Amino acid sequence: MRLGREAGLFAVGGVLGLLVDAGTVQALVGWGQWNPYLARVLSFLLAATVTWAWNRRHTFAHRASGRAPVAEWLHWMALMGVGACVNYAVYAALLLAFEPLTRWPALAAAAGSAVAALVNFSTARGVLFRQPKQPL
Repeated sequence: MRLGREAGLFAVGGVLGLLVDAGTVQALVGWGQWNPYLARVLSFLLAATVTWAWNRRHTFAHRASGRAPVAEWLHWMALMGVGACVNYAVYAALLLAFEPLTRWPALAAAAGSAVAALVNFSTARGVLFRQPKQPL
């Protein structure tokens, strides 16, 4: 599959993940009165799981990780942890710099996600799903 098509499908998965991430953090903070920093941890875990499922089925369907699904998910979460650090740093910096965003953390979550997308695509494609699938 061409790099451009993979990037496009990865972006679709990223939008799905962003919807889960931003929706979860907004609901937890707005309705559940959670701390916005703690809420973001749970929202990230849910979003990363959604993006893993999308990307293994669509974006990297022609590539193999060489791992069983649970091991692949754990590796995905570890790799996405690098992007999550970038993502969370942007998120926290925006919340600290712009106090009104503490009431609308979904906006800061979106900004963090956009910055981390390049890191996540590079590690997913270049580390986890780097092998072509072998014909059965």
